[in-house]
Amino acid sequence: MPADTVFDKETLFGELSIENWIMPAVYAGHFSHVIWLHPTWAQQIREGKHHFLVGKDTSTTTIRVTSTDHYFLSDGLYVTEDQLENQKPLQLDVIMVKPYTLCNSQEESDTVSSAKKPKLAREDAGHTASANCGPHSEGLEKDTAAQRRLHTGLEPSCSYSPESQECPAVVSTGEIPDILKKGDAFVLDIDLDFFSVKNPFKEMFTQEEYKILQELYQFKKPGANLTEEDLVDCVDTRIHQLEDLEATFADLCDGDDEETVQKWASNPGMDALVPLVQSLKKRMDVPDYEMVHQAGLTCDYSELPHHISTEQEIECLIQSVCYLLKNLPKPTLVTIARSSLDEYCPSEQVDTIQEKVLEVLRSLYGTLDLHLVYSAESSPS
Repeated sequence: MPADTVFDKETLFGELSIENWIMPAVYAGHFSHVIWLHPTWAQQIREGKHHFLVGKDTSTTTIRVTSTDHYFLSDGLYVTEDQLENQKPLQLDVIMVKPYTLCNSQEESDTVSSAKKPKLAREDAGHTASANCGPHSEGLEKDTAAQRRLHTGLEPSCSYSPESQECPAVVSTGEIPDILKKGDAFVLDIDLDFFSVKNPFKEMFTQEEYKILQELYQFKKPGANLTEEDLVDCVDTRIHQLEDLEATFADLCDGDDEETVQKWASNPGMDALVPLVQSLKKRMDVPDYEMVHQAGLTCDYSELPHHISTEQEIECLIQSVCYLLKNLPKPTLVTIARSSLDEYCPSEQVDTIQEKVLEVLRSLYGTLDLHLVYSAESSPS
């Protein structure tokens, strides 16, 4: 995104989407600290504290960052500090929300198979916000990175307590409260696919097609201890790779005859394009190559998170969030993304999850000034 776009409101709204709004907000000066609380199955950014700069790239005039995390390298967003102007510092804290057990009665716990239990992170995970929801809780997860824990002394149950679930819990929040005490206000942004998420492209493409996309768009993680020059070369290579792929599928939108496909497939690393197009054309009259490219962009160094949660898993995460929020200051603003139109949050679960989240917010903050922006018929209530 061109950096100056953040100061042109109407143009900015046309450029923003759910996956790219945070860095423009940082560059505009609205935020200097972001805390990403994520479930165990979302591992896109390395755990811990990240300090870097966000600014305007003097060569491209677009928003770029100095972070060397693979997340930003694979998107081609890294530049050196001396290449940025109007620099804004950002602290990004990545913290896992990790339920230990399902919120079941003892009888249910004895019969639930291990396949239905939420995945557990490594026992030595650094920053965690843990909920012990069952009668045989294993206690607080240690924050080995900071070597300290917050003992919250919570009541046996959160004020949000549906009849079907009685989940006494303890939450280890690391340094989150200390972080928030340093600022006067914060925005709580909740994406409902935190509780249950699917990769819609896995339903859109066959296993073999998806495998080819991963091959075409793969990002090879750079080694450790690289120089700035090495990192710049890595990003330049990645940018050229993505530009070539974008040009390829844009050309296929105009015509996917054999000659065109062979022309692009002759480029280095592109030979898998032939079986991909052949497979797509067998299944579709007119393949949507723009969508194919969008799907490919999600295939870099890791797959998109895909974990369609059970009702018990959703409930345990709801309880985890409730206990976490109960021990934080009241946010200035709460925003909620449904992520249902793009199907990242399963359509059959999104309304239930949304109501559970709203129940938690009401139990903690009282009457809500609620605006259902996604519904044209709704009015503030």
